[in-house]
Amino acid sequence: MTTTFAPTLDLARKLIAEQFPEYASLAITDVEKQGHDNRTYRLGDHMLIRMPTAEDYALKVPKEQELLPQLAKYLSVSIPAPIKMGKPSTDYPYPFSIYKWLPGKSINLLTLAEQDKEQLAFDLAKFLKELQAITDVEGSEPGQHNWWRGDHASVYDKGAREQIAELAEIIDASKALALWDRACATKWNKQPVWIHGDFATSNILMDGGKLSAVIDFGGAAVGDPACDLVIAWTYLSGKAREIFISEMDMDNDTWLRARAWALWKATFELCQITDKRSHEAEAQKRIIGEVANG
Repeated sequence: MTTTFAPTLDLARKLIAEQFPEYASLAITDVEKQGHDNRTYRLGDHMLIRMPTAEDYALKVPKEQELLPQLAKYLSVSIPAPIKMGKPSTDYPYPFSIYKWLPGKSINLLTLAEQDKEQLAFDLAKFLKELQAITDVEGSEPGQHNWWRGDHASVYDKGAREQIAELAEIIDASKALALWDRACATKWNKQPVWIHGDFATSNILMDGGKLSAVIDFGGAAVGDPACDLVIAWTYLSGKAREIFISEMDMDNDTWLRARAWALWKATFELCQITDKRSHEAEAQKRIIGEVANG
C-alpha cells in the first residue's frame, strides 16, 4: 500500500525559502483544483511548485525534469517546462519540481459548446500524432513506474474481471467481458510509440477557446498508444468523438484495446463510488455502456 504525504501551502513556502531563497519574496498560492498524485502551488506570476504526495509519484520527478525539454522540441502545444528541482528535506521526503506557469484552465473545470469540443478533438489528435511521431528521444518501456500505461491491457486482466463481476447487477457484464476478451486477444504489432499515459481532462488545458497545454507526463513511456485514446469516451461524444477517431486513423484492433482501457478505468472508478445512482456513478455507467456496445 502506498504511503501518502500531504504537502501544505506552509510547507511549500518553507521549502522555497530554504532551497530557493531567490524566490522567497514571491507569493505562493493555492490552485483552483488539486490533483491526487501531486499538490500544486503557484509561485509568483510565472512559476508553479509541484510536490508529489507519495514515493511512487516522486520517482517521476527526475524523469520529467530530463524528459520534458527533449519532447517539447517536437510538440506545437506547450508542455511543462522544468526550471528547478528541489531536494528532499527533514520536513518533506521527496524531490519536487518548479515549473514555468502555463496559462489556461483544465477542461474538467470548463463547460464547452459542441463546436468548441469539435475543434478540441482536432487539436487533441494533432498533439497525440506529434507525440507518437517522436523517434529520436529514448523512453522507458511501460511498467510499475507509470502503472503499465502503454503495456498490453491484459496487465489489468484480474482487476477488470473482478470489477465487472462486482458490478454485474448494474452493468451488462456479458457484453463487458466480451469486449475485454476480444481486446486482450489483440496487440500492437508496430514499433512502440511515445504515449502520455494519463491523457485525461485534468491534464488538458485550454486558453482563449483553444488547446493551450498538456501537463503531467509522469505516465509517459514508449509502447502501445491505445491507452491515450480513451478520451474518445471519457470526454468526447457525438461529432467530436467521430472527428477524434477519424483524425487518429488507428486500426480497429487498437480501438478495441482503447475501449478495453476505458472499460477497465470506468469499472474501477464505479467500484469506488458508494452511491451507484449518483451523477458520478451514472457518468461511469455511460462510459461502460458505450464502450461495451461498440
